[in-house]
Amino acid sequence: MAARRLSPEEATLWQRVMATVNPIDPGRVPDLVPPQPPASGAPRPIIAASKPAAAGPARTALKGATLGPGATLDGSWDRRLSSGAVIPDCTIDLHGHTLETAYKALDQGLSQAIRRGDRVLLLVTGKPPRAESERPHARGRIRAAVNDWLTASRHAADIAAVRGAHPRHGGAGALYLILRRPRP
Repeated sequence: MAARRLSPEEATLWQRVMATVNPIDPGRVPDLVPPQPPASGAPRPIIAASKPAAAGPARTALKGATLGPGATLDGSWDRRLSSGAVIPDCTIDLHGHTLETAYKALDQGLSQAIRRGDRVLLLVTGKPPRAESERPHARGRIRAAVNDWLTASRHAADIAAVRGAHPRHGGAGALYLILRRPRP
């Protein structure tokens, strides 16, 4: 859009407005005359626009969910998951495991679920430690590692999304793993 010249009345009004503005840097006085557009033959200067700072994350999924490739679902899936209307096809329970055995159990459980054509898995990790719990404690190591395991897993391409579970399925102590439909 080309800049237009101000009429004499507009220029007078603009000068009155500018007289009421206090500059941020008192040593710098702004130009009261608007800059003239360059001649039609001269190239226009390119001005790089800066992006405004984001106020926060664009979209946050349920607590404990990962965002990344394939982490989005359509609205109907999200509504059904958040209301607890989805019934998981199988459950993988990682209670009582060490980090090593939990990873193996998760990998084997995902392999079996993908072979069977399951769509929704309930991954029980255990609740994270409460903020007021006595530190140091050894709770929550599996829960903390699950997102990294799923991202780096050989089954990562088969996982459509990860969402926090509804309270009736374990709430903060569980996750829903939504698997992609098997391709023929």
